[in-house]
This record gives sequence, C-alpha cells and structure tokens, in this order.
Amino acid sequence: SLDYKALALAALRLAACSATGAGGAEAPCEVCQDFLGRFYSSLKEKHSDFSMASIENELVKRCADAKGKENHLCYYIGATSDAPTKIISEVSRPMSAHIPVSKICEKLKKIDLQICELKLERNFDITSVDLSKMRVAELKKILESWGEVCRACIEKTDLVNLIKELAPKHTAPTSRTDL
Repeated sequence: SLDYKALALAALRLAACSATGAGGAEAPCEVCQDFLGRFYSSLKEKHSDFSMASIENELVKRCADAKGKENHLCYYIGATSDAPTKIISEVSRPMSAHIPVSKICEKLKKIDLQICELKLERNFDITSVDLSKMRVAELKKILESWGEVCRACIEKTDLVNLIKELAPKHTAPTSRTDL
C-alpha cells in the first residue's frame, strides 16, 4: 500500500541520516582523527621526508606503544604484528601527499566501519566521583588506562581502594588558581 511505502521511505531516510552522522553532535571517527592528527603533527615536527615507507615505519613504531582504543585502531589498519589485514598503505599513501586526516579517516571508514565506531574515553576527575557507585567494569577500565592491574582484587572495595591509592601517581595535580 502507499502508506507502507511512505513509511519505509521515511525509515530509510532516517537510517541514512543517522548513519552519516547528520544531526549527531559527536565527532566522526574521533579516535582515528585524534590519533592520526597527533601522528601527522609528530612527523612534521621530526621533519620527516613523508615517503610512504617512512610513514609506515613511524606508524608501526607509534602503534607498538598504543593502548586502549588507539591500539584497536592500529589493529584495524594493520599496524600491529597481530593484525589480520594490512591496510596501512591507506594511511601512508594519502598522508605522504599531505591529505587532511579527516579525509583519510573518511576513506578508512569506507573500508572498515569499526574504525569510526571507536570513541575516545572521557576523562573525569577521580576526586569528584564516588568510586563506590561505579561499576566494576568501569573501575577496571580506569586501572587499565593507567597500565595497572589488580590481580588480588576479589571485591569491588579492593578495586576502589587500589584506585584511590594509585590516583596521585596517575592523575595530574589540580591547581587551585580558580579560588
């Protein structure tokens, strides 16, 4: 019927808008753009020759130290030793021609949607959050982002206490100039 076709067409338009990010406030491919943007800046600072080979070598080196979402990105583009696919040239070729990082990430999204599904982790002030009200998975993520692991933690309070103990080591001291 005509109503069914109109409804289906409206649903397709809505799906297309949400897939392209129209109407959404989030940054597209935020991990890709952040990581590759910092990577490109570091290449410029080093006065790299911007050949594909040097870009790929530097990217593999940078990815060796990447953690969390950035490590996932490196895995997806093939810059880690355990990556099943190697699309690293899809980064090095356009970067060698100084194509903007946003365009590189858009092209990567067409190859692998997972690249743009990665979202930056939001930082928060440990002192202003009630750690005991957070989920165990969130507490473990905090420790993981610091490169720490609690092997002896049996209960949630063990995780909370460890985070409180390690917080001064891993968080920047807050300045009191706003008083």
